[in-house]
Amino acid sequence: MSNHLLQIISEHKKGKSIGIYSVCSSNRFVLEASMRQALIDDKFILIESTSNQVDQYGGYSGMNPQQFVRYVQRTADSVGFPKEKIILGGDHLGPNVWKGEKAKDAMEKACVLISSYISAGFTKIHLDTSMRCADDSGDPNSTFDPSIAAERASELCKIAEDAFKNMASNSQPPIYVIGTDVPVPGGSQEELKEVHISEINDVEKTIEITKRAFLSRGLESAWERVIAIVVQPGVEFGNEVVIEYKRDKTQQLSKYIEKYDNIIYEAHSTDYQTKNALRQMVEDHFAILKVGPWFTYIFREAIFALAMIESEWLEMKKSAQPSQVREILDKAMLDNTKYWKKYYGGGELKQAYARKYSYSDRARYYWAVPEVQTALERLIKNLTDNPVPLTLLSQYLPVQYQAVREGQISNKPTDIIRHKIMEVTNIYSYACGYK
Repeated sequence: MSNHLLQIISEHKKGKSIGIYSVCSSNRFVLEASMRQALIDDKFILIESTSNQVDQYGGYSGMNPQQFVRYVQRTADSVGFPKEKIILGGDHLGPNVWKGEKAKDAMEKACVLISSYISAGFTKIHLDTSMRCADDSGDPNSTFDPSIAAERASELCKIAEDAFKNMASNSQPPIYVIGTDVPVPGGSQEELKEVHISEINDVEKTIEITKRAFLSRGLESAWERVIAIVVQPGVEFGNEVVIEYKRDKTQQLSKYIEKYDNIIYEAHSTDYQTKNALRQMVEDHFAILKVGPWFTYIFREAIFALAMIESEWLEMKKSAQPSQVREILDKAMLDNTKYWKKYYGGGELKQAYARKYSYSDRARYYWAVPEVQTALERLIKNLTDNPVPLTLLSQYLPVQYQAVREGQISNKPTDIIRHKIMEVTNIYSYACGYK
């Protein structure tokens, strides 16, 4: 499976404008839609979980790495997607979750995290040691010492390599992504006007000092499996703003990576970029495109539209209990503000608006809350038992209306939701040269 990524890098380096997008989500509908897209494209699928989402303690998803793998495989079975065409990646693996602790303690937990990912069968590993821990010196607002970051990355790599030695003989060896110029997971908390673009000198320094750190630990073989470095190509999103890709500003950065035979760029926070901008990014060697919140944002759009349909349609029918999924979701967010409070500023009205419509989509953390899950299931049952009139579908989900009319999908809420998400997977499929 990791061989497929190496093949993509090889072909990209030979001049083909191809890449791969990374599905960074545990949402069942997102995974199903992405797998359906991969079936249409006849491609492998890259699915990644983050250190916040999945760790040895369960993360916010409630799953450890082994459980996440089983969950993805069950989803694949439900879609009819071949499990051997799934590439599993770990994103931001390092001390990030425990950065409020002393470095020694945080790194010990990060080592267990890495080992558990490898043992579960993850083959693409993003070594992220770009953050300060509680007892690290220096200005918290300044860049963390890249030499320390490189040493910690090599320490984690050694743990990964040791864990791999205990895997079955036919297992694919892990491949690695490095880099310290890493955007904040899930979008910026700041009001955005522009973002910096990685400097060539910093990229060169990161590659060289990380290579030295790897070799000092006898990790020559692992270094040959470093396929990408995370850089900032000038794209980002906040609550209401998307910073667009401008290829004229990345020409030097794009040209620089051509000197390496086996390394390309990995771009994070590519959510909400235009179709053509994403295509340009792949052409400019940002050949691994990470996307997460956009998928659950458009999932939320589908659910809200179906909830509006439900409200109008069942009011006429008076034969089913309304799901009230929008209200129950918002109540869950108000009952537990942990995942959105520090991201959404302003007064009460502005926060209420952001909880529903922010690009950052902090609502994605709440779909698994039991009460929300029950409401979502009720919405789906209501509109399955009482099929949506095409006139209402046209009003609220016109693209899916056309798909039903043309026989591409059935008039079932589950098909409608997945088709809505595939509006985004289609964009990334085009960007990566699949179409």
